Amino acid sequence: MRTLAALGTIVALVASPVAAAQGACLNASDAESIALVAMPDIIRDAGRVCARLPATSLLRRQSGEFLAKYDREADRAWPAARTAIAKLSDPAVELLLLSDYARPMLTSIFAPQISGRIQPADCPTLDRLVTLLEPLPPRNTAGIVVATLQYLKAEKNKGKRTDIPDLPVCPAS
Repeated sequence: MRTLAALGTIVALVASPVAAAQGACLNASDAESIALVAMPDIIRDAGRVCARLPATSLLRRQSGEFLAKYDREADRAWPAARTAIAKLSDPAVELLLLSDYARPMLTSIFAPQISGRIQPADCPTLDRLVTLLEPLPPRNTAGIVVATLQYLKAEKNKGKRTDIPDLPVCPAS
């Protein structure tokens, strides 16, 4: 659960304080697009962090069909993710997001922030989660991540959780 909450950091980091002050939020589709763009790098980084897992572990694989399907979906999701990021950012950011360097720069910043929170004791659980999610299309996995983030945000708003970052994800409808 901590790692799913950490994925929400991606969304939180791209939002400017101005957008947060205005109450801007991402709908589920926008948040899923951002998650899809970040997921291949997050999975690869998690595999490097969890190097103590068996070499046959799905999480440890740095290539293959599993990651290839996430890479393909990340490519498809980038235009929508770019638009979603621009909604939450200063208008000047939109021009920067059109650069060929924007996406690799963003994912190189966000993936380590999430994988850096992984503790060695988390690795077997993460490997099991990835293995269970492997048959699903990447869009479904992103939907699960976003629905979990919406749930955690609702719990935070009820005062039941204090360890959840302030996420610009709209409540589930």
